[in-house]
Amino acid sequence: MSDARRAANIIIKAFKRGNKLLICGNGGSAAESQHFAGELVGKFMYTRQGLPAIALTTDTSILTSIGNDLGFDVVFSRQVEALGKRGDVLLTLSTSGRSMNILLAQKQAENMGMIVIDLSRKGNNTPEIQENQLKLIHKICGIVEKAFI
Repeated sequence: MSDARRAANIIIKAFKRGNKLLICGNGGSAAESQHFAGELVGKFMYTRQGLPAIALTTDTSILTSIGNDLGFDVVFSRQVEALGKRGDVLLTLSTSGRSMNILLAQKQAENMGMIVIDLSRKGNNTPEIQENQLKLIHKICGIVEKAFI
């Protein structure tokens, strides 16, 4: 089974249980997080119900207040703590796989009984990794969407 199929199946099961998907990444991966959430909340290829996906990269007031008051390393883990619940899914994107704020978000999610999907380091260099992440995201969106049309 492909990475996209495994990830999509986890997300589909979570949505059917009434859980949500939280997504995070830095830089280009932050943009991909927003893109992914937009495809699921809105539509990818077909009109269907909106699906509960949240990019943790979009609220500048939350990001800057956490970064300023608590530190940039916890900008995502603090949101996972506040918004996540057991059975939710955290999907992380990273070109290095070593970003402390991503690693701490993963740890927080695991401690809360969330499922973690890590799409980091799928390639040899940053542009290739980002291109592969986008392909995976689109494959996942297509599989998930078909489960809800």
